[in-house]
Amino acid sequence: MILVDTSILIDYFKGNRNKEIEKFHFIQEKGIPFGINSHIYLEVLQGSKAEKDYKVLKKYLDTQIFYELKNGRESYAEAAKMYLKLRHKGITVKSTIDCLIARVAIENDLFLLHNDTDFTRISKHFPLKIWGILVEGY
Repeated sequence: MILVDTSILIDYFKGNRNKEIEKFHFIQEKGIPFGINSHIYLEVLQGSKAEKDYKVLKKYLDTQIFYELKNGRESYAEAAKMYLKLRHKGITVKSTIDCLIARVAIENDLFLLHNDTDFTRISKHFPLKIWGILVEGY
């Protein structure tokens, strides 16, 4: 199962083409289960430029599988610890929400499909699994 990050959904809705979007198309075509979480939901919706866009995005996102943190407040503490450990190693994660998204993927044993260097950095120091299938042409 795959958690699809905000960075993918934004590119997807804009019609951008890159290797990560090709991976998303592959996932959709093959019927591989994927979903989002509440933080991704928030980030995508807050990027709406108009009320009409917001309604279209919300309608689509509301049909998705939602994965959530499994351990309540302790999950937030673990995400904070992740952020602190990275910072102590000289690695700055631009968004604390990225630590929460990574934590959801880790706790639910999901692969993460993303187009955000923060997750690449996180995965080098924590057991975050990145969806890395090669798609024809890339």
